[in-house]
This record gives sequence, C-alpha cells and structure tokens, in this order.
Amino acid sequence: MAALQVDLIKKYLKPHYKALILGGICLVIVNLLSVTIPMEVSRIVDSLQEGFTLNDVLNQSLWIIILASLMACVRLISRQLVFGVGRQVEVDLRQKLFDHMLIQDPGWVQEIGSGEVISRATSDVENIRRLLGFAILSLTNTLLAYSLTIPAMIAIDPWLTLVSISLYPIMLGTVGLFGGRMVRQRKRQQEALSRLSELIQEDLSGISAIKIYGQENKEQKAFSELNNQYKQSAINLARTASTLFPLLQGISSISLLLLIALGSGLLKSNSITIGGLIALILYVERLVFPTALLGFTLNTFQIGQVSLERVEQLLSNKPNVINQPNSKKITESILGRLEAKNLTVRYDNSSREVLKKINFIIKPGELVAIVGPVGCGKTTLARAIGRMVNVPKNQLFLDKYDIVELNLEDLRKNIALVPQEGYLFTATLAENIKYGDPMASNQEIENSATQARLIDDIKGFPDGFNTLVGERGITLSGGQRQRTALGRALLVSSRIIVLDDALASVDNKTAASILNSIRNQTNRTILMISHQLSAAAACDRILVLDDGRLVQEGIHQDLITQDGVYKKLWEREKAVETLK
Repeated sequence: MAALQVDLIKKYLKPHYKALILGGICLVIVNLLSVTIPMEVSRIVDSLQEGFTLNDVLNQSLWIIILASLMACVRLISRQLVFGVGRQVEVDLRQKLFDHMLIQDPGWVQEIGSGEVISRATSDVENIRRLLGFAILSLTNTLLAYSLTIPAMIAIDPWLTLVSISLYPIMLGTVGLFGGRMVRQRKRQQEALSRLSELIQEDLSGISAIKIYGQENKEQKAFSELNNQYKQSAINLARTASTLFPLLQGISSISLLLLIALGSGLLKSNSITIGGLIALILYVERLVFPTALLGFTLNTFQIGQVSLERVEQLLSNKPNVINQPNSKKITESILGRLEAKNLTVRYDNSSREVLKKINFIIKPGELVAIVGPVGCGKTTLARAIGRMVNVPKNQLFLDKYDIVELNLEDLRKNIALVPQEGYLFTATLAENIKYGDPMASNQEIENSATQARLIDDIKGFPDGFNTLVGERGITLSGGQRQRTALGRALLVSSRIIVLDDALASVDNKTAASILNSIRNQTNRTILMISHQLSAAAACDRILVLDDGRLVQEGIHQDLITQDGVYKKLWEREKAVETLK
C-alpha cells in the first residue's frame, strides 16, 4: 500500500519536476544561508570583543542584512515554486475529476451519492494539494534544517547541543498528541458546516412544502441545533489550538533557558565564546518552528494519502457504456428508422433480463406509442435506444447502423431522449431551451417553444424568454418544465425523439396538439412512452410491453377488441376517469 501511495505521489509530481527541482535547490540554499548567518554573527561578535569602530559595526551589520535579505528572497521563490506545484496539481486534478464525471453512466452519481462525489472533488483534492505542497515542502525543509544545523551546533559545543535539543522530543510528542486532536476537530467542524449547508439548500428547495405544512418552527429548531453543533466544534478547535501553542512556546523557552544557564557557566571557564553561545541560541530558535510543525506535517501527509486513495478510487471507475474500438461516425443523413432484433437487455452486475427478445420495426416519420404496466421495461427501452445502457451487438439498429458500433456522440445527436423529469438549469428559459445548441438564434428558440406549446406561457411571463426558471425550474409548473425540456430536444436536429413519459404533466388535448405539431412540422420519428392511453390512441401504432416482453402491437381500435394487457390498461384508465 505504501509503495502504491509513493507511486501515486510520483505520478502527480512528475509533470512538475522542473519546478520541484528548482524549488529544492532554493530550499538547500535557504538552509545553507540559515546555517551561515549564525556563524557570521558568532564571528562578528567575537571579533568585536577585540575592539571596533562605528564603520566596523555598520559594515558587519550590512553584511548580515545582505545575507538575511538573500535568504528571504530565495525562501519566497522556493515557497512559490513548491506551493505553486500543489496548486497546479489541485486545478488539474479537479478538472480531471470533472471530465471523468461527465463520461460516467447516468446512474453512477446516484449509486455513489452526489455528496460523496462533491466531497472527493473538493475536500479530498484540497488535502492532496496540501500533501503535495505544504507537506512535501515542510518535510524537506525539516530534513535539511536538522541535517545542516545539528552538525554546525556540534562543531561549537556537543554537550550544549545535546542539552538544548533534549526537550524537542517532548515538543514533538505534544504536537503529535494535540495535532491529531486538532485534525479530528477540524474534520468535525467541516462536517458540521456541511450539514448546515445541506439543511439550508434543502429548505430553500422545499420552501413551498415548509409553508404549506406550517413547519417553519421545526426547521428553525433543526437549524439552531446544527448551528450550535458548528459553534461547539469551532470552540473545541480554538480551545485546543490556544492550549497547544502556549505549551510549545513554554517548552521552547525552557530549552533556551537551559542553554543560557549552562552556556553562562562555560563562558566563565572560557570553554565557549560569547559568539558561539549566541550562535547556539540562534540555531535552537531556528529548529523550534520545523520541530513544532513536524506533527502537523505528518498529520497532513497521512490525510493526504487517504485522500489520494479516495480520489484514485473515483478515477478508476470506468463507464459501462463506451465507444467501441473503431466506432463508426455517421456520414450521411439519418432517415429515422429503428429496428430491434431479439433485443435483450440486462443491467450491469445483474443477471435479470429487463427486456426479453423484443422485435419491432419503426419506420421513418412514424409516431409510435410504447405502453405497459409499471416496471414492464418501457424506460429501459428508451435508454437502450439512446444507448444509456449496454446493448448487445446486432440487436438494435438505427437505419443500417448497429447502434453499438456507432460513435456515441453521433448516435446521441440523432436521438433526443426527453425524460419525465427533464432537468432545468438555474438560467433563463431561452438558455435552457438552447442548451443543446448554444448558438441557436432567437427565431429557432421561439419555433421550438411554439412546437412544444410553451409560447403562450412564455408570453404571459413579464420577462418572456429572459425569465429565470430558478433551481431545477422551481418557478415553473410541472407541465411547463416538461414542455421546456421538450423544446430543448426539438431545437436540436435529431431525427428521432423519444418521449419517456415526458408529457405526463400535460393534459391529453395539449399532448395531442404537441405531437401533431412535431409530426407536421418536422416529420421526425417519435416514440412516446406514456401512461396516458388517450394520447397513445392517436398514435400510428402502439407497442405493448409486459414483464420485458413485447406482447401486443397494433392500432388502438384493434387492441381494445383483443383480450390482453392493453385492454385491461384502457379499461382501468376509463374507470379512473369515471371516478373523477
């Protein structure tokens, strides 16, 4: 596992090796200067004991200022380079995750959970950035600081060196103890803030239901509880931090006091010079920060490693529906003919056949209804035609093409699938309608809205096509949302339109008007999956599914005279209408 994590770190850092090498060189220079400056201070202090002039002091001070300024500039460059690598990895990785999400199957997010995906694309990516930026810089700097500073201190006085750093293990242990607690508390704070944000988002989306059922007080109480949880988690984190840092400062002060106390005795015996003691004090102070930071660095490193695994797990998921090798592009106009030959479909990781040896031919320009009981496979058939699920070879054809062999982009340009819950973006009506063709003209947008029988509604809005539909189209009625999604599908030049119960919120009269408008103005092939048999009755043909099989086929007048599934569905619909 450790070797795998090292390989992952190398993989992410490899494109940025030039910046890392340059940053590493800068870190070496910084640490060499950090060792050199106390040595120079020691030399200057000892030389001044023999007598000095004002010019001597100014010259020596200028030299120290030059070294310190050079160190500060090189340190700044090193941080910009190494932290810049972390930031660039963060940007690249987030883009990679987003691109990866777009090629996944539609049900993938629902299986994993949108919250989990967002968490990995935000929090985990930030943890990786800290790992590849802060953690690597800090670990490298600590290693260089100790490897260069300790020999310099030993060269001055080994005994004082041992005494001065004897408390550092205690400091490191304290950081490890409190650092782990702070990481856990910070995680709990983030989780509390996440729950708070989720409640706000949920209540804003469901504000109508809250008001209808008078649950404002309940939601206020729920928010207050979560708000207090967030406050308490923030206080706990602040309390731990306010305890840790004074402790570290105290341990550091004790170390310096020991050094000064013992060093003063050595000064009397001339075992060490004043300059040497000052240099040791400067070295001890130099090691305090990287030592105190080491515990946080190790925690950051461990968290980053876990996040690396979580992100890689996400990236390792491959979509089930992909382009076949040497997939074909459509180079000629599509007529809109569909044919199924013993079409059998099962979902991945399932042995159950949802569609079972279905055969049919749908002619170009034909209006065909697909009906059947709930769970009979209607939606699966719609998804199979758009190749949203895996389809076996040589079982489903678009014109002369086996859809499995077609390039997915070409296939989906020619098949517009309109689901029952057509998703609307938080944008204007015009932007939602032209989503599939962002360069569409205003006239094309208006024509699509007219065909979808949405134009009269739009004219009734104060801002017309510039009306903001709100999150998921919340400002529109169910029928308006469905017709907006239909208008979006009509705007693109797809030869086949599959309406997966996409007119369920539209009355039968309007649904029939929409279908006639589409047929008369576009001559497209239309498959209408519906529970509204009154609308299906006006179609050229009706396919009846039951338990994944095509059990009946024909026109409405013939099917209602046959004892079968369609007649039962029709009688049930008429009985429901009578009760109304």
